[in-house]
Amino acid sequence: MRIVSGKFKGRHIKTPKNLPVRPTTDYGKESLFNILNNWYYFDELSVLDLFAGTGNISFEFASRGTQRIVSIDANKNCVGFIEQMIEELDIADVLSANRMDAMEYVELTTEKFNVIFADPPYDYDGYPKMIETVFSRELLKENGTLIMEHDRRNDFSEHPYFEDSRKYGNVNYSFFSVPKS
Repeated sequence: MRIVSGKFKGRHIKTPKNLPVRPTTDYGKESLFNILNNWYYFDELSVLDLFAGTGNISFEFASRGTQRIVSIDANKNCVGFIEQMIEELDIADVLSANRMDAMEYVELTTEKFNVIFADPPYDYDGYPKMIETVFSRELLKENGTLIMEHDRRNDFSEHPYFEDSRKYGNVNYSFFSVPKS
């Protein structure tokens, strides 16, 4: 895994083999961040990274100057690895990692974010509940976006908060936001 752009551009991060993850591909990640680059100024964002795994997405946001990033993962080894990288990259002032179930976190947090990125296992059956909870609890700031990474079997185009979807190889992103009034 490598960081695509920003302060840590080109940095390769070697992840332990014992992590139960499917990291977002560099191609998929670069494509996603090209979209976000047109929508936001990274230094003005607060980001929630759910099912953070290796921290790949969180590190990319940190590299691009995002000032507040919360990474959530239920696996202690994943959180331990993210914490190790936070220390190595010296980004503890912007990124925090928490061991917790992602659904439980969105049900409990009161913090609002500009971007919520969720990359659950592709066989995750909680996609609809996750989307509904983010919106019913109003966890997005004004003009905020929920991004769900998923496989091709999921189609969210009929969801009332669905905005767009993009496909990059085996990586699919669905974008959700509060409809503009």
